[in-house]
Amino acid sequence: MKTLVCNCNHTMPLDGPQLTAALGQTIEPYSQLCRREIVRFQQAAQSTEPLLVACTQEATLFAALAAQTGGMPAPDVRPIRFVNIRETAGWGREAKAAGPKIAALLAAAALPEPEPVPTASYQSAGHCLVIGDADSLDMARKLLADSLELTLFDTGRPAGRAAPAALPLQHEQPVHAGRVTGVRGWLGAFEVDCESANPIDLDVCTRCNACLAACPEGAIGLDYQIDLQRCTDHRDCVQACGAIGAIDFNRAPRADTLHVDLVLDLQPQPSLTLHQPPQGYYAPGVDPLALVRAVAELRDRKGSFEKPRFFQYEAKLCAHTRNSLLGCHACIDICSAQAVHSRARLRPDQTPPIAAADSILPAAAQKKPFTEQIEIDPHLCVGCGACTTVCPTGALTYAYPRAPEIGARLRTLLLTALRAGLKRPALLFHSQDAGADLIGQLGRLAAADPGVRGVPAHVIAVPLWHIASVGLELWLSAVAWGAADILVLSDNSEAPAYLHALQGQTQLAETLLHGMGFRGTRLRLLQTADVRELDALLAQPRVTGEVPATQAGFAALPQKRATLDLALDHLLRHAPAQEVASGASIIPLPHGAGSPLGAIRVDTSRCTLCLSCVGACPAGALADNPQAPQLRFIEKNCVQCGLCVKTCPEDAIRLEPRLLWGPRRSAPQLLNEAQPWRCVHCGKPFGTVQAVELMVAKLSAHPAFAGKAAERLKMCSDCRVIDMHTHADTTIHHLP
Repeated sequence: MKTLVCNCNHTMPLDGPQLTAALGQTIEPYSQLCRREIVRFQQAAQSTEPLLVACTQEATLFAALAAQTGGMPAPDVRPIRFVNIRETAGWGREAKAAGPKIAALLAAAALPEPEPVPTASYQSAGHCLVIGDADSLDMARKLLADSLELTLFDTGRPAGRAAPAALPLQHEQPVHAGRVTGVRGWLGAFEVDCESANPIDLDVCTRCNACLAACPEGAIGLDYQIDLQRCTDHRDCVQACGAIGAIDFNRAPRADTLHVDLVLDLQPQPSLTLHQPPQGYYAPGVDPLALVRAVAELRDRKGSFEKPRFFQYEAKLCAHTRNSLLGCHACIDICSAQAVHSRARLRPDQTPPIAAADSILPAAAQKKPFTEQIEIDPHLCVGCGACTTVCPTGALTYAYPRAPEIGARLRTLLLTALRAGLKRPALLFHSQDAGADLIGQLGRLAAADPGVRGVPAHVIAVPLWHIASVGLELWLSAVAWGAADILVLSDNSEAPAYLHALQGQTQLAETLLHGMGFRGTRLRLLQTADVRELDALLAQPRVTGEVPATQAGFAALPQKRATLDLALDHLLRHAPAQEVASGASIIPLPHGAGSPLGAIRVDTSRCTLCLSCVGACPAGALADNPQAPQLRFIEKNCVQCGLCVKTCPEDAIRLEPRLLWGPRRSAPQLLNEAQPWRCVHCGKPFGTVQAVELMVAKLSAHPAFAGKAAERLKMCSDCRVIDMHTHADTTIHHLP
């Protein structure tokens, strides 16, 4: 790939030989590539070699010039890439030392493009429902009626207003009145539930004002709705309305569902209060700038649209439920768009399918075979990736880009920077929108204000679609690849649940690293939307800590647990704490931090070895022994989902978040064993002594097991059947 760099009119110190040595290609920095030296860009763009331009400031100019210049390959054949090295590295107090970081940014930008992912499609005909009081509806009508098909929904007099606002006299759009009771759907497919109990039907009303003149109580205003608290049943308005028939006091309260493509909700308290509302739903509140942005976007929301499917789901890895018991539900809890749901379904061999909502089975399905799994609606998903970050098993993985592609970028950044001479590099994860804008402002301010430091030379900015899309396994992998610090920048616009999850993940990662002997603050969540505060946070003195003596050579894998194990293996082998490196250590992990690592504790005095926990475990961490009554456990497989705890009928199991290292982590451990019960008739072993004795004790008073029938509880299944046929006179009652 051909790379063009520019020092932006000599405002950045670029070391051509250093970049040449680090990247393995000749780099000759330009000073005015977008102006006086533009011919150099044209010459490079006319070749068939892929082209990378280290300038995002003039990306539009370069792209337009490429499209207008003859002999250049079509953009879809050989697209030109752009990367920002100015605000993130070249502008700042430490710009002279930023050469290794610039080399790393260029190397990562030259990596192959991520593989394409499936998309979710939207179709919008531009039918927009506007919800609000009459004044809001009139304003929206004037702003949007020329570009969208509008339906107006009058929610009535705003609080604190003495008189209702007037509806427009022109009946140009359908008008409804009442209250909105629910909003579902997304761009092109909204369903809005509403109800109205007012006697006047606004869609029939002609605004003739005859009812206003006829009403002796003045209970009807220019909103053409009757104030039922003032109305005294004269019904003069009905006679005045006459054959038009818009007023009917005998009309029952009406519930309706409106089907629209877009929703502009101008209520002070919107009908949807999600942190991430669905595509096509706008609730700007009282902020005039937010209203302007909403109107501008609404005008463009007519036609066909696509967005990536940000996730991949592997149901067989999911620890959500087994045996109709709910286990892990981290993805459901954290989703701020309510795109993740639990759905109960009959197995494929059962018909008809039974619908159920949010982990609650209908009575009809209680005794039928079913599976219950996670479902993610791609139309509601906004791509934050938080569900994939908190998923302990890797059943949910991020796909835009995929984990191996993110890992390849991080590894390239770190290894290139280290090879170019950067000591103890740090990664700064940020969103590619608000976060990138904040870092850009910091770089520009650093170029103009000597008191501002800018992005330090050792800090490499890494843009992500959303900061919650990368978590524990890639953070620890980055440390294994050479990162001395991991910083995550939040501008406080993220959902509180996301920040809570990230704080839990950073706490978990630091506990692991500190337990291995890698001391010093390594993971920090920086929360600020102020550029000068960000400068102060990045300028804080670094805590000197241990780093792995050797950088790892593994690549991130599609399987989350596999990547996590590779990172842990490398870090533990190079752990400064000798007892950990030797494989004879347990690192306790914090409860409540969402640890995907740990053991279970079994109270052997309560456990009857019924082995229901074995059938419930989705990760194969619990197993029996076909040769003897034993409960065994493989700690490496445990994801701490808690299904075993909820399944155990004797409440004998507890979770223990921790990291055990050494051969025992992968080897089966014996948690409990018991003496087998032997059939009183043939001597064949079955069950356990404790389980059979408990069963006999619990059922001894039941009439079905009175007398000789009680002995059948002590027989194996074969002898029990023989005894039932031999002693047919002994009645065996079915248990209720």
